[in-house]
Amino acid sequence: MKTVIFDLDGTLADTSGDLIAAANHCFRDMGAGDVLDPVQDAGTALRGGRAMLTLGMSRLGRGDEVATIDRYYPMLLEAYGAAIDVHTQMYPRAMEAVEVLKAGGYGVGICTNKPEGLAETLLQRLGVREAFGALVGADTLPVRKPDPEPLFEAARRAGGDPARCVLIGDSDTDRNTARAAGAPCVLVTFGPAGGDMAALEPDALLDDYAALPALVDRLLA
Repeated sequence: MKTVIFDLDGTLADTSGDLIAAANHCFRDMGAGDVLDPVQDAGTALRGGRAMLTLGMSRLGRGDEVATIDRYYPMLLEAYGAAIDVHTQMYPRAMEAVEVLKAGGYGVGICTNKPEGLAETLLQRLGVREAFGALVGADTLPVRKPDPEPLFEAARRAGGDPARCVLIGDSDTDRNTARAAGAPCVLVTFGPAGGDMAALEPDALLDDYAALPALVDRLLA
């Protein structure tokens, strides 16, 4: 079976608002107030918790305090898990595209660098977990993206051949994962960093999920 494997944050769903809120919870605990902006810093949010803490600490003139970032990272994850779906929304037509792909005989799965437990919780809260045949998170395996093994594992768990998969993502991490796996990569242009995707030279760019099924057919022909 051919499989279509999706990144989660910034690809299937805009999770940036809830991620920024969790980071600002940490900065308020430091007495610094809300250091990050939900709009301006959305791109950094989708790169993960440590990236947000590092950016905020640098704005406070404390970017070299690695121990502080390490100490607050668990607090960030706890705050995020407690309010994981307040602002998060699936991107338009994403789930419609998933259903069309499944009807066309493709397996579908998720390969994310979000911890698996948080990804599982979020997908359940959004009511879409059952649509995906596989979920591989940052801590599912001993390695994470851009190592290709999480992508291969997601394809296997979705019932497919790892050599016949395509990765849908939104970052250089996804592009590098696909490159390491020898798999085609589609990068979405509607996320916070969408304008930068063309420079990464993916196999295709996606402006609207309505176009994905035909694009996948072409790439995996």
